[in-house]
Amino acid sequence: MLIKLSSKGQLVIPKSIREALRLNSGNQMRVRIADGRIILEPISGKDLIQSLHGKYAGNDLLEELENEHRQEIARD
Repeated sequence: MLIKLSSKGQLVIPKSIREALRLNSGNQMRVRIADGRIILEPISGKDLIQSLHGKYAGNDLLEELENEHRQEIARD
């Protein structure tokens, strides 16, 4: 199966492949290069949560919110 790269660098994944992998509009994909090939991998909800957790690891959201609240009170 052949697909074409648009002038904007976009690819359309054929419907048969989207259906087979249960891909929907808005799904996130991981992209990487391996052995001169482009690899697209659907990201599951669990993978997405883990990647976000890694991104914010070490950040205590509650502590950040409390600090922001204290700063707002101090300004008033």
